[in-house]
Amino acid sequence: MKYLVRESYVEVIGRIWMPNTTAAYKYDLRDYDINNARDDKGKLTRESVEDWLCKNAGDFQSIEDFSASIEDGEQTIDIPWRDEGSEVTYNDCMYGSEDD
Repeated sequence: MKYLVRESYVEVIGRIWMPNTTAAYKYDLRDYDINNARDDKGKLTRESVEDWLCKNAGDFQSIEDFSASIEDGEQTIDIPWRDEGSEVTYNDCMYGSEDD
């Protein structure tokens, strides 16, 4: 028997409160979070997810960029990083860089 696990998440980089520095975090989303991240028409868009982050990412004083992969029924909504360098910053914050 095989099981398929579908995961919804948002990867974020931004400025944290203390110390005031760039940091990264991966938010695992529950159905409740996904439903609250929808826009007025029930769609999951970059703008609606960004609005959800502004209301729910209290660890950050500001969000610089994010990417998301959200399971919505049988569909996967992928929201890429706005700036391609953001993924490098995220990976450096989460896993360290080779220069360290």
